[in-house]
Amino acid sequence: MQIFWITLSAALAISIPALATAWAQSRIGPAAAASLAEKPELSATVIVMLAIPETMSILGFVVAMFIMLRAGG
Repeated sequence: MQIFWITLSAALAISIPALATAWAQSRIGPAAAASLAEKPELSATVIVMLAIPETMSILGFVVAMFIMLRAGG
């Protein structure tokens, strides 16, 4: 039964940040496209703003790996 909770916690550790990243990028994408249509020189800023939410998914993956490795899996 304990392996179920370990697996569930690792799955939640990666899925919740992934959903948050998807939601954030769904808001940033159209705004970035609109701002690039008006000011093309903002392309570096747009790339950074799209990359920042990805860190949530990466950190969620790291936490999930820590959970699985700490549990011996």
